[in-house]
Amino acid sequence: MRLPSLLLAVGLTVLAQQAPVEPLWPGAVPGALGSEDADTPTLTIYRADPSKAVPTAVVVCPGGGYGMLAMDHEGRQIAQWLNGMGVTSFVLKYRLGPRYHHPAMMNDVQQALRTVRRRAPEFGVRPDRIGVWGFSAGGHLASTAATHFETKDGVSSRPDFAILAYPVITMKDPYTHKGSRRNLLGDNPDPALVDLMSNETQVTAQTPPSFIFFTSDDSAVPVENGIMFYQALHKAGVPAEMHIFATGPHGVGLAPNDPDLSWWPRLLAEWMRGRNLLIR
Repeated sequence: MRLPSLLLAVGLTVLAQQAPVEPLWPGAVPGALGSEDADTPTLTIYRADPSKAVPTAVVVCPGGGYGMLAMDHEGRQIAQWLNGMGVTSFVLKYRLGPRYHHPAMMNDVQQALRTVRRRAPEFGVRPDRIGVWGFSAGGHLASTAATHFETKDGVSSRPDFAILAYPVITMKDPYTHKGSRRNLLGDNPDPALVDLMSNETQVTAQTPPSFIFFTSDDSAVPVENGIMFYQALHKAGVPAEMHIFATGPHGVGLAPNDPDLSWWPRLLAEWMRGRNLLIR
């Protein structure tokens, strides 16, 4: 490893070590089954360098089939990439199945968005420039935030934009990711709940603008998940952009070492720039 790369790696490690972690919920966690780590959602806060910070924030939801969390390449690395563009980031550790089921995960992401919006002046961001970004099952959670939102204590949980990377969208056969559905909804969910949490059926004109990335041959989460969500957004008149790459495995994150897939974060950056999310 050449010296500049080594210094960069050391710098990123120090940054990760300094990122503060806060409990998501003040006081008791609603619906908690205990007080262990698995029962305690958190936000890890990655502040952008003040010299280049823009007033945009993103809540990041790592994937993992609603049974684990890919906190590095779909969490920390994403937050640091956003920091590089001046965006303050919040990596969400949300509750997981099979210990928890819906609505615990949805409650966590809604609380995360409300927390960032409520504390926007403290974080140097605008309350109307707070987005959500999710990967795989975290993409389902992000699309849930984009389609199931509410106002509580005067603060809305609606994200202002959504970024969905190879997301699980539907809970319906044949295109759902069965492990995610089982962890989220249990073994034998009510058909009405399956429909409610199939987020392609929940899109309205109030769903925020969305960016979607997929690969055609994703063997874990079929690309039809993204296509159905894009079609629903388009039908509702919601601005949306979708990029489908011909090949590539599931779970690539930012794909920094793939000469083809590494283009997708650049396309995302241009989309964010085009929506004026990267200006001061």
